[in-house]
Amino acid sequence: MRKRPLIVLSTVAAATLLLAGCSGDAAPESTGTAAPSADASCLADLPSGAGSDAVAVEGSGAGATVSVPAGTEITEAQRSVVVEGDGDEVLPGDLVSLRYQLVDATTNEVLSTSERGPDGVLSALLSTQNPQQMVDPTQSTVFTVAAECLPIGSSVVLTLPAAQEGSHASILYVETIEQLPVIASGSEQEPADGAPAVELDDAGSPSITIPDGDAPAETEVVVLKQGEGAEVAPGDLVTVQYRGVKWSDGSEFDSSWGRDAVPAQFQTSGVVTGFRLALEGQKVGSQVLVTMPPKDGYGASEGNELQNESLVFVVDILATTPIEQAP
Repeated sequence: MRKRPLIVLSTVAAATLLLAGCSGDAAPESTGTAAPSADASCLADLPSGAGSDAVAVEGSGAGATVSVPAGTEITEAQRSVVVEGDGDEVLPGDLVSLRYQLVDATTNEVLSTSERGPDGVLSALLSTQNPQQMVDPTQSTVFTVAAECLPIGSSVVLTLPAAQEGSHASILYVETIEQLPVIASGSEQEPADGAPAVELDDAGSPSITIPDGDAPAETEVVVLKQGEGAEVAPGDLVTVQYRGVKWSDGSEFDSSWGRDAVPAQFQTSGVVTGFRLALEGQKVGSQVLVTMPPKDGYGASEGNELQNESLVFVVDILATTPIEQAP
């Protein structure tokens, strides 16, 4: 369902990131991003060094101040643990909340921060594509490298060398806060008459049974669980679990549950109309059922397996991230 690659770090107002190991690109018409199993090894497991050890952090939380002494040389990516937490270890596939600051290593100017988000918390899904990108502060990979394989409650500094000649090195400061649920946590609602039936297994994975009769002519959205979190706004970066089937025969064509139940992440403006309508205006923690006709799905796209198909999705909304467009 996803149509194009997503954002860079500099556009994040309050990010949501999925911790995962190296993975390939998603299929062009897939809703989510393919990811490895949750027991994958650390992406980088960076050592500390003179550069990262020199970074000073005073305070914690929203009041933390990060500074780099004049003359500090930052020529490679390094990670130093400021405080080691006492929670569970953050592993690939985990969904966590965190705070961060991205600081210019020459001027100590704060370039980007989660403090623009609700309560200063970045509901954090640390997703990655290529470990070679980790030195580039415009890639979400740096969050994975910073937070991976340390206990919840840890704070770290990650040095990021200048991405190109004439630019400055930077420092990413990250505090992990808590592990978040990877299924919808809202209160169950009464099912709608005539809608596809949804049953959940012990892990929360949904099965969908299509009723007899024709598919609706217009997109219909039913809330199966009502969440109490932040509302998904147009263009937000969302973190979801989902399963999609065809109305015509009930066969599955796409699912995050089929990829080791690792959540998917995409921007609401980068999916088909029916999926966008299912997300925008809903609250984090909700589970929604959406039935969409071809006009709000893939229409008559010649050669697409979903050509002229009415589609049904069950979607667990786990987190949402406001996006600031880069100038």
